[in-house]
Amino acid sequence: MALLKRELYRQVNGPEITHTDCCFLVFDTDSKKLYVEREIAHLEANIGGTIDYQTATMDIADYLTQGGQTAGHRELWRLLRTLFD
Repeated sequence: MALLKRELYRQVNGPEITHTDCCFLVFDTDSKKLYVEREIAHLEANIGGTIDYQTATMDIADYLTQGGQTAGHRELWRLLRTLFD
């Protein structure tokens, strides 16, 4: 399975990397499916270096109708506009 990914958004919080939030536009070349993938990682340095890692996928329409207008939303809208210009 080949996945083509383009980063839409990345946010890193903390003086050390303690929390990351990334969104990608993903195209699965096998299933011909286009979707958004969100990865969230949180490092608890004071608890023996434990890492909580979550990945979620959603349809593009679901991602765009989420509350708020993040940098990821703006980048996806920009990409969509370039496809149809």
